[in-house]
Amino acid sequence: MEARESPHVPTPRSPDLDRLDLFRSTIEVMLADGVLTREEKRLAIRLATALELEEEQPAQAYAAVENGAALPEGRPIDHDEQRQAYSKVVAVALLNASLSRDEFRVLEHLQDVMSITPEEHERFLHQAGEIARLRLSDPKAIERVRETITDLSTIVFSRRERT
Repeated sequence: MEARESPHVPTPRSPDLDRLDLFRSTIEVMLADGVLTREEKRLAIRLATALELEEEQPAQAYAAVENGAALPEGRPIDHDEQRQAYSKVVAVALLNASLSRDEFRVLEHLQDVMSITPEEHERFLHQAGEIARLRLSDPKAIERVRETITDLSTIVFSRRERT
């Protein structure tokens, strides 16, 4: 694979995104405040798995963010695969039962880059809520997930209405 000198930053208009560029741009969002939290690490691991990155690629992307190293070209990820990846990341974020500001930023970034519509986002939240209901036996934990889903929906829609 040929290394590129300047990374291609994914845009919402890109029908097929580069998996490695998508991961790198997400790591950039995570590191914007200079700290990679435990929750962000969990999302990064899930995203790397959902994007089907090669074993060494997450470390390459992290190093590229840290020191400006060039990345090799990654494999494309099409529209449907993007939605599958987003759905998996949303489920991991929600099963945490309380989303941090950092996690919200990551989800917003993925929504923007992948052009996730509000309707798609709602569908993914509903699916994640069903997964939580099936996996969690504690009614209070299920309620916290439902509250988080409501909060996330409200925040996403209010931000989209302002833009």
